This record gives sequence, structure tokens and C-alpha cells, in this order.
Amino acid sequence: MPLGYFSLILHAHLPFVRHPEYPEFLEEDWLYEAITEVYLPLIFIFQSLHEAGMKPRLAMNISPPLCEMLADPLLQERYTRHLENLLELARKELDRTSREAMEFHGVAKMYVDNLSASLGLWNDRYGRNLINAFRELQDEGVIEIITCCATHGFMPLISTHEARRAQVQIAVANYKKHFHRQPRGIWLAECAYEPGVESLLEDAGIEYFISDTHAILYGDPRPRFGVHAPVVCPNGTAVFARDVDTSQQVWSAESGYPGDVNYREFYRDIGWDAPLDYLRPHLHADGSRRHLGLKYHRITGRDVPQQHKAPYDPNAAREKAAENAMHFIGERIQQAHKLRETFGGHPPLVVSPYDAELYGHWWFEGPQFIDFFFKKIHFDQDQIECITPGDFLDSRLPIQIQQPTASSWGENGYYKVWLNEGNSWMYPYQHDAERRMTELANRFKSSPPYEGGVASAADDGVVLPASRILNQMARELLLAQSSDWAFQIYQGTTVEYSSNRFQSHIQRFNLLAEMLGSGSPPYEGGVAAASADGVVLSPDQLDLLHEIESRDNIFAEIDFRVYCS
Repeated sequence: MPLGYFSLILHAHLPFVRHPEYPEFLEEDWLYEAITEVYLPLIFIFQSLHEAGMKPRLAMNISPPLCEMLADPLLQERYTRHLENLLELARKELDRTSREAMEFHGVAKMYVDNLSASLGLWNDRYGRNLINAFRELQDEGVIEIITCCATHGFMPLISTHEARRAQVQIAVANYKKHFHRQPRGIWLAECAYEPGVESLLEDAGIEYFISDTHAILYGDPRPRFGVHAPVVCPNGTAVFARDVDTSQQVWSAESGYPGDVNYREFYRDIGWDAPLDYLRPHLHADGSRRHLGLKYHRITGRDVPQQHKAPYDPNAAREKAAENAMHFIGERIQQAHKLRETFGGHPPLVVSPYDAELYGHWWFEGPQFIDFFFKKIHFDQDQIECITPGDFLDSRLPIQIQQPTASSWGENGYYKVWLNEGNSWMYPYQHDAERRMTELANRFKSSPPYEGGVASAADDGVVLPASRILNQMARELLLAQSSDWAFQIYQGTTVEYSSNRFQSHIQRFNLLAEMLGSGSPPYEGGVAAASADGVVLSPDQLDLLHEIESRDNIFAEIDFRVYCS
């Protein structure tokens, strides 16, 4: 038995952003940046380590919205154009820096090499669908993929049992579609938990969830091993809580590794530095400046102004990543010695959950750190073993029974990030939609399933199964429930976009509800006739339904009956 166990857990999630109504859309870049800077590098590292005979064992949540975007042909095509455009710019920069600004030439070459390799992986190795890559890594025993709430809905602020249950059941169904098996664990959105959620997880076949530190520390009874061993709720669902020390070493703005002076500066980008005419072929059609991902400077110092940042040195940064990885492992060994002594010989488990986007996007050298970490774990020590939560459960070590307490990993540990004076206006609309969804699901639960095809004609319009409209209503409700909108409003980032997205989904939900005859008519011609057999829609209403379905096409497999009482 090793001295202790370590479980790295990466939370890969982005809100569902897909705008087919526009040829390009700024917020879609969130996905494209994450693929280039995070997902492709991590996949390459994990596969390379595995093929070299090492065992980079970790857990990774790939949220349902991210799965749906990664598998979407429209977004795959748009990302291909994005990557080709970025590589074209990098090659221009390689030529330019060979003649001027030569202190940046090595960095420009790094970008050409990285982006060329990424394009090859994207097109040739993974066929433009990274779900295939992640599924392959799980099937090979490299990673354990867990799921998340269906649209990252903040469970304690969802008002009905049915709507909470749907967030779990729809997530599990989507996971099975993409990964061809049952998920063992779930990352509750924002690690937000309150007592009772575990019963929904048990009903869906989920064995464990990830929580913040104080869910276990303040649980009842007091945890025998603090957060360095899981607990099980009275119903048997296991809970793995975040270790504070490892979070501080990576996340802390004051002492975390990503703040080292040798690492790449995130906020200094060629999209703002280069002449606009030079950049114009690589910008969106509106010509607005934006982050393009080519950055030539290092952090240099916490108080150094942006205009005085020093040139980035990839070799020095790589050496620092190796040094930080070795330091991190040394700290884990010391931590394990202290905890094992404190616990009377019981081997501690250190759970380290992070946003995956930290590794590569916010911290450019993050994937290199992970690469060095697993190599050094394999070759340079034998005291710490990397496992997943599922591996720990399979070990059959005894686990204390405890009732965890309400918590999240947001500021101050509870719910204020997602419910405050800036975003509280959202919840009356959301809660009304949650109640209406169940009322209408109960009313139309005998509606035949929609299996595609052409709508049948009626004297005054076309006849559709009510299930088709209700399935789309479920999608709109789910998208409105995304915790990302409230979070971004609280953070003060993309406030207008997040507010508009929430309001748009609520509006579409209500328009679809009107088609079922559940309220006052929004169109000339009156309310559509509805029955258990079908709904009569006018041509205009059918066009509107088509437009909404084509835009918000998440969860093709959805069945609205998950909302029935």
C-alpha cells in the first residue's frame, strides 16, 4: 500500500454557445480557444504518456453542453476554419519576426509548431470529433470520465424536484450517448450541494459526486479523516471533497504556480498589439480587435505594466513547469507523511479538483506541468499513487457514513455568487418555467413520441405531436438554467450576452408553451388547438418552431417526460 493517494480531477465545461444565425460569433471563440489551448494539448499528453507505458490516471468531467458542442458538425467546421486562420497568422508572424522583432522569433516558431500539430491531430487523428479521443482514453484506462448537471444547472436554486431530477437524468442519458457506458460519478455544477440531492444521484445510478471542502468538514458526524478520505451519505452515495492545500498551490493569485514571472502573460495579445490593417484578414468581419491567442510576453513581475513586459522564453517556462511539478510532488509526499501520522496509519487521499480550462488557457504551461507531474510520479517516487474516485471505491476501503452540509466552491463557500442583487431577477422567471414544464409534461405525457418526418396537414395548418414542442421547451428550460449566466453577471463579464441568453431562452420557452394552448395567443390567428393526439400549428408557428429547433439543438435524444411528476 502506498503512503497516500492523489486524485486529480479536471472539470471541462463551457456553456452551450452555438449561433447558426450568424456566420461567426465572438462568444463561440470560447470553445475554439479551449480546444486549441486545453483539450488538444491534454489529449495529446495523456495519449503520449499512455503509449510510453506510464499511467496518467485521473478523473475528468466533460460536461454535457461541452460534449454536444464537440460533436456538433457546424461547430466542428467553424473550429477548423478558426484553427486554419490562426495557423496562417502564425506563419505570417514567423516570417515577420525573422526580419524584425527578432526577440519574438522563437515564440513565433513555437506557435507554428504547436498549431501545425494541433491541426494534424484535429483532422487526421481524431476526425474533428474530440469525443472520440476522450472515449478512447477512457476505454484504455487512462482517464475516468464523469458527467455534470445537464446544463450546469445550480441544483440548490432549482425550484422543483422534477426539474432537479431532469438535470441529472438528462446528463446520464447524454453521457451514455457519447461514451457508451454508465457514468460512475458526477461533478455537481459549481460543486453546489444541499441535502437531498444524493437521492436523485442514486436514482440515476451515480456512485459519487465532488464537493467543496466544507461539505464534509461541517457534516454530521465530524469526519474522522477530514477531507482526506471520502464519506458516504446515508443512502450510500460517496462524496469526495476538495483539498485546500493543493488548491492554493495552483489557484492562489499570490502564491500559485501560474503567477511565476517566467510564465506567459495572458493579457498581452497580438490581437491588441499589432497594426489593425495587418490583423484584419484574421479578425471577424466587423474588424473589431480581439484576443487571437498569439502572445509574446512573459509575466515578468506582478507590478510590471503591460507595456514593459519582457519577451517570453518558452525554454525557461518549460524548465519552470518541470520545477513546479517536482515541488508539487514533494509537497504531496510531505503532506501524506503528516496526514498518515495524524490518522494513525490510515493512507490519506488528496482530492484536487480544478477547472480544466486553467491548464492551457489561463495558465499556458499548465499542460506541461501535468505532463511533468505524471512523468515524475512514475519515474521519481513510489510513495504517492494516482487514482480516480472510482478506483478508491473499488479498493473497498471502509468509508465513514456522514450527512454532508450545504456548500459550493464559489466565493465564501455558499450560494451568493449565483444569487445576489445583480442576478436575483432571473429566478422568478426560471422557477415559473420549471413549474409550467411539469404541468405541461403531465398534461401531454401520453403524446406519441416525435420521430422526425414531415408534419401532417390540417385544414387550418399542420399537425405535430405535442411531444415535439415539449422536447424543445425542455431544451429551452435547461439552457436557461445554466449557472454560467448568473456567474458571468456576478463577475461583470459578458453581462449583456449572459442576460440576453437567459431572457431569450425564457422567451422561447413561453412562445412554445403558447403553441400548446396554455396561455394568451402571441400570434394572429389565435392559440393553436392542442390535444393528446397532436397540436395544430399555423405556417408561421411551424416556421418559428423550426428556427428555434435549429438554433438550440442540444440533446437530440431528450424526452420531455423526464419532467413528469
